[in-house]
Amino acid sequence: AVAAATEAVAEAKLEQGVDRDRVGVSIATAGGGLQSVVETANTLQERGPSRVSPFFVTMYIANAASGLVSLRWGFRGPSLTHVSACASSSHSVGEAAEAIKRGQVDVMVAGGAEAVIVPIAIAAFSNMRALSRRNDEPERASRPFDLDRDGFVLSEGAAVLVLEEAEHAARRGAKSYGELIGYGASDDAYHMADPAPGGVGGALSMRAALASAGIAPDEVGYINAHGTSTPANDRAETQAIKDVFGDHARKLMVSSTKSMTGHLFGAAGALEAIICVLALRDGCIPPTINYDTPDPELDLDFVPNVARSAKVRVALSNSMGLGGTNGSLIFRAP
Repeated sequence: AVAAATEAVAEAKLEQGVDRDRVGVSIATAGGGLQSVVETANTLQERGPSRVSPFFVTMYIANAASGLVSLRWGFRGPSLTHVSACASSSHSVGEAAEAIKRGQVDVMVAGGAEAVIVPIAIAAFSNMRALSRRNDEPERASRPFDLDRDGFVLSEGAAVLVLEEAEHAARRGAKSYGELIGYGASDDAYHMADPAPGGVGGALSMRAALASAGIAPDEVGYINAHGTSTPANDRAETQAIKDVFGDHARKLMVSSTKSMTGHLFGAAGALEAIICVLALRDGCIPPTINYDTPDPELDLDFVPNVARSAKVRVALSNSMGLGGTNGSLIFRAP
């Protein structure tokens, strides 16, 4: 998180010219310091309580990343942490924008960080049958929307954006990559692990984001799908997109970059938000790779296998997580 924030803060030139009392931080995570929990549990079991590190608490708490980023730069605005499974950092970015809209802060450093590639997490996801079994071809295992999809590939990392009130950014000559114009959130209220039939929760989230942005569905040109490569998720998300966008759904470009990055769990939403912004800036829509056999039920334009040059003004990013939680962000080109 600190490494990603270092890049974002430097790019935004936040080291000078800002009131640090009005800069907040919101770094999300789903798993927190899971490796620290595992290692400390082993220490307790094998060596006893006297050998447990006093630093363990600050290593495993979910808000450690936000705290460290605030500490590193002396940002004294709100320091927040959203913990909402796969939608964590979409909520982090969306709620950061809401804090700016309320006038609570001028700037938010927002994103997510995740490090869950540890045996206990891999075993649990595997036993849930959430992970792909294509162990002989790991580079081809993540295949969202493909007929033969069988689960996601777990990954880890961090992604951080700087959100800033537009006039404040203009006054200090900050470079703008795009505008966050809409945010929606919802819950399926159906099941802790399976999406609701028909993708009703995801549809609610997208509709809320469109209402927040004040735009019509046909103004969206690209959707970065949650697209985990699980049979149930990809089906539900496709149905949700059709429900919200109607006839326009077939004109949309929809891709899942998890086919290339794997699933960063709590950091996925922030990474995919950045991908949306860069797609708008560069006029390049990222593909869904490993899309070999179309699923007859899923009949949208999933930008198969090859990136596409296309000038798009508005992009939407979806995140849909365990516990039924959903988040949608809408970006507009500068």
